Amino acid sequence: NLVDKHGSPVPAGDDHRHFVILGYGKLGGIELGYSSDLDLVFLHDLPSNCVSDGERALDASTFFTRLGQRIIHILTATTRLGDLYEVDMRLRPSGNSGLLVSSFTAFSDYQHSQAWTWEHQALVRVRAVAGDELLAQKFVNLRADILSKTRDILVLKDEVVKMRQKMRDHLLSGSDKNAEFDLKQGAGGIVDIEFMVQYAVLAWSQQHPPLTYYTDNIRILESLSEQGLISAVDTRTLIDAYKAFRSQAHRLSLQEQKGLIADTALGTEREIVSRFWQQLMLSP
Repeated sequence: NLVDKHGSPVPAGDDHRHFVILGYGKLGGIELGYSSDLDLVFLHDLPSNCVSDGERALDASTFFTRLGQRIIHILTATTRLGDLYEVDMRLRPSGNSGLLVSSFTAFSDYQHSQAWTWEHQALVRVRAVAGDELLAQKFVNLRADILSKTRDILVLKDEVVKMRQKMRDHLLSGSDKNAEFDLKQGAGGIVDIEFMVQYAVLAWSQQHPPLTYYTDNIRILESLSEQGLISAVDTRTLIDAYKAFRSQAHRLSLQEQKGLIADTALGTEREIVSRFWQQLMLSP
């Protein structure tokens, strides 16, 4: 392994590992489906002048980059039943053009000064899934700080709505919108609920810090109700609709089918979500 070949970059007497794996998306939101990929970001917090203590010494950045590569190799291994997972690293700072493993300082600077609104939306559903506990807590604090930033609500709403429409136009292009309903991307579907939740967290966390406590949609919706921001009735109907969509998506995934249903199916749930989208995201 890496330590056998190169030694450890962690200074002697330091009990921390200085590396953490962040899970985004379904993994971060504790909502993995049967065919979900793993959206990951790797962070370390060792100074740039740290080097490993083996004969073939590596600087900390190179060491952790190789560790990240090894983790991806293990997670994507091919077994006789197929590949374990698909791993997506595009949510790291600067996407595919960015470093595979970011320093915590660089990640923090990026989130504070360069990240787009959609990247802050993505932070709503991020949690540390493995690694050093101290660094994981530093990330928790950073995440809460970013989500609780003061924002112009009208500008935020406009950016979220435009991103949602751009996503729908791109991912549903060429599909027969009159014959089938896309559970994930269709109007009134899963992603509409997710975007409303993300908007609510970014819009109201400064005044309501408990909105940053959870990374899954259901508990965030419950927090919105507890904070008096959404009625208990609306919360329950949105959660029920979300569960209905996800349940149907799971069934189709187990049958190795696309997440498409008849255009007449789950009409009540879709109408509820569309109505709430209109009220929350499109009304003045």
